[in-house]
Amino acid sequence: MRVREAKDFLVQHTAQQALLENVPLSDLERRMMYFTESKQALEDPATLNEEFEARYDTPEFEKKISLLMSHAYKRLRKEDAEKALQWSKAIGALRKGDHYILVLAGDSGGAVSIREWRIALAVFLPVGIVLFCIYFLPRLLPAPNPYMLRVMQALFLASVIAAVFYPRVFAPAGKLFDRCSDWIMGTDKEGDVEK
Repeated sequence: MRVREAKDFLVQHTAQQALLENVPLSDLERRMMYFTESKQALEDPATLNEEFEARYDTPEFEKKISLLMSHAYKRLRKEDAEKALQWSKAIGALRKGDHYILVLAGDSGGAVSIREWRIALAVFLPVGIVLFCIYFLPRLLPAPNPYMLRVMQALFLASVIAAVFYPRVFAPAGKLFDRCSDWIMGTDKEGDVEK
């Protein structure tokens, strides 16, 4: 997706959200959403910024547009998964440059996405469970001898591993694990990967 196409898409859906919420959105505010100081600027950045600052309060504008963009994205996710995917692609395309609309969207380009958090959770959760079994379980379940403690640790780890590989056997705990793993891996009910 090209930069202009990405901005057009985001501005169009933000303007549509403003109409739905009955929030006024002037032509100057829309033009400001295209603001960039790069070569891709549609109009002189200094002139546009000067005109904008004479009429609007920047923090108020940023808050207003950020809220509209957030609502627009949530609406698209509920109504049209394809357009929600396009929204994500538009943000991704703009991350390659310096664009004011990323600030307005609450995305400065360095933010960690929910998908990255899910991947981190999928990696660190099993490590945390193993560390729990080795270091903290002995303190929580005092055993009469070390042999019994090791047996309890092995049983706990075996049940966790079995739940990972055979979640249906552990119903309803398996269903809960399925939901958690679907969320962690970013898949929906049909098994499609969220983007």
